[in-house]
Amino acid sequence: MTQMHRQSLTAYGAPLCETVVEAPRPQGSEVLVRIARCGVCHSDLHMQDGFFTLGDGKQLDVRSGRTLPFTLGHEIAGTVETAGPEADAKVGAKVAVYPWIGCGQCPACQAGDENICAAPRHLGVAVDGGYATHVLVPHPRYLIEYAPLPSSYAGALMCSGLTAYAALKRLADRANRAPLLLVGLGGVGLMGLALTHAMYGTAPYVADIDAAKREAALAAGAKEAFDPSAAGVRKALLKASGGIYAAVDFAGSDKSLAFATGVLAKGGKVMVTGLIGGGYATAVAMFPLKAMGIEGTQTGTLAEARELIDLVRAKNIPPPPIAERPLAEASNTLNDLRAGRIVGRVVLTV
Repeated sequence: MTQMHRQSLTAYGAPLCETVVEAPRPQGSEVLVRIARCGVCHSDLHMQDGFFTLGDGKQLDVRSGRTLPFTLGHEIAGTVETAGPEADAKVGAKVAVYPWIGCGQCPACQAGDENICAAPRHLGVAVDGGYATHVLVPHPRYLIEYAPLPSSYAGALMCSGLTAYAALKRLADRANRAPLLLVGLGGVGLMGLALTHAMYGTAPYVADIDAAKREAALAAGAKEAFDPSAAGVRKALLKASGGIYAAVDFAGSDKSLAFATGVLAKGGKVMVTGLIGGGYATAVAMFPLKAMGIEGTQTGTLAEARELIDLVRAKNIPPPPIAERPLAEASNTLNDLRAGRIVGRVVLTV
């Protein structure tokens, strides 16, 4: 019997606790991956809380359909340990795990958009994930060999990298008009900065209320950094840029989205990926008057995950700041992330 150690959610709004169970035995097409690294994502905070903030005191309850204890974590890299009799998987292969697994039957899944499946099996969200020594993956198609990338980087690419990549792809028709704007410089935003250089060959403008994160972005090659809370900042950014045609809101708050839309040129578009929460309101007439667009993305597709790994390898894209901590530090890491004490990404080592 192989034991599986986990840092588990045993009650919403409470610290994680270690639990030990027997590792699952893969059946059919299933694959058991021995985890080496798992990134800690801001969305894990919402899962720990059991809700998303919607603004005006409203919350989206996400506690249903999940049996406790539950294992968070979806930025997973590891090694194939065992496989079911129908799984064409090489034992010992080092793989990143695509976690945004769908039902396989709905129209979204049939179109390849498993990440927006109506009945998802997302690892670390709907089924047990990567804050553990092992994870069960339903099919080897969700495994991506990542050599020669570091395992910490490969795991982070499955969410923070993929989220940024998918959002930036959807701005391709505007990216050649002027430099992009990236709002929010957490792990996803800093990943987006590196990808912007690689995908479009330009340095983007960036914005964050945290001075340390702005400095990190400038050190990583941002064109110019702005504090969205500073007086006169919109005027300064508009003067510097002439108006933004393409922006990504990696924060996803009422203030960050208001800032991003407030500096758009006519025909500009904002992609929203962040989940901090809050409400957003604007005059309906502004949509046609500015010909502006606001679109949301939720991570990316399996095909895009493979594209991203290939792009990072081909262009030797450097990782954002990544710090490693032992698995037992999962709960403390969530606390640090909640308090804004992390620049870049923390990855748990198993």
